[in-house]
Amino acid sequence: MSEQAEQARKTAEALEYLTGFGNEHSSEAVPGALPAGRNSPQRSPLGLYAEQLSGSAFTEPRRHNRRSWLYRIRPSAAHPPFTRTDNGALRSAPFTEAPADPNRLRWNPLPDAAPGTDFLAGLWTLGGNGDATQRSGMAIHLYSANASMTDRVFSDSDGELLIVPERGGLLLRTELGLLSAGPGEVALIPRGVRFSVELLDEDARGYVCENYGRPFELPDLGPIGANGLAAARDFRAPVAAYEDVERPTEVVNKFCGNLWTATYDHSPLDVVAWYGTHTPYVYDLHRFNVMGSISYDHPDPSIFTVLTSPSDTPGLAGVDFVVFAPRWLVGEDTFRPPYFHRNVMSEYMGLIEGAYDAKAEGFVPGGGSLHNMMSAHGPDRETFDKASAAELKPQKIEDGLAFMFETRWPITATAQAAGADHLQRGYDDVWQGLQRHFRA
Repeated sequence: MSEQAEQARKTAEALEYLTGFGNEHSSEAVPGALPAGRNSPQRSPLGLYAEQLSGSAFTEPRRHNRRSWLYRIRPSAAHPPFTRTDNGALRSAPFTEAPADPNRLRWNPLPDAAPGTDFLAGLWTLGGNGDATQRSGMAIHLYSANASMTDRVFSDSDGELLIVPERGGLLLRTELGLLSAGPGEVALIPRGVRFSVELLDEDARGYVCENYGRPFELPDLGPIGANGLAAARDFRAPVAAYEDVERPTEVVNKFCGNLWTATYDHSPLDVVAWYGTHTPYVYDLHRFNVMGSISYDHPDPSIFTVLTSPSDTPGLAGVDFVVFAPRWLVGEDTFRPPYFHRNVMSEYMGLIEGAYDAKAEGFVPGGGSLHNMMSAHGPDRETFDKASAAELKPQKIEDGLAFMFETRWPITATAQAAGADHLQRGYDDVWQGLQRHFRA
């Protein structure tokens, strides 16, 4: 392990957090930095600048309103002009490079990055939907990195970023403080929040959901009751930490689908205190409280929803984040793997560790599959044959951690994804050999 990674790991291990999703958090790195009783006093404490960061319109309903007040060494407005820079392998909606494909698609893991590739340079867009300029839809990215972001900061004006590490840990330095996320955890960076990524290992790989629409929130529980699924208290927010650094720092902003860059003479991660609801989080997926059937039948995958981005139609999400966490299967007279299925929603699945109970082979950690709306999918032949003949005793699934980005619109793959060398061109073959068993 490099000295830089070792230092980042020590920092990550010493982190403290605030807890609770959607809370009105407050934190100060220096006592007295937060003003009392007002947001923008005539003279802010300690000579800081007061600045509001709004993740929603001022007049959105209180339960949807996202904003944080930041007390920083320099105001964000003090910067030189931004200029266009190369997008690399990053793409944004609307996706028009290739036609939307009704076929089932599956990819092997993203190839390892060239030496010196950081998180931002290692982003590779698979596809998505909607329109980033209209704040609707989503994009799916993968990342492969082997270098930390040094004197480089990123922010996304187009949407929030849900980062799903699959290999290697990350130290996320944000304006509001530090987060650490490794495989089995997810990190949520709100729209517009600046951050940099340091690696805790020699390399890192994973997935990113860029949500252009309404911010992720915890789903309503309905008849489940007051408890279950992801608990608000298990989401961890950062405590204030700031950089008082006066050296050239590249700030890259994703705006309306393109990357723009400016070189500041200081680090913009200089927030000494903050309070509000527009907050980064990290969440351990192993804490997800799985609900399921204890009588018969396999429940719909919506029962595994961790976070949802609602749309204007109740129950129809712009994007859901779903996790298939370790769980017991006890259903009687039940085909226990996920059933054969066609769905009005579109599903991208990824695998963090182990195996997925609906696929015997070919679906590996770091890879992913895309089943667009109404494309038929389900267990492969080997899984079907095995599950149909299995003795139905209580069974614990504990050797895998899979997830899904599910969205209301078709996912159009980018040209680079449709023509990638790591696209599995024989994916349809997994359903070959499913025999006719009909007996009149």
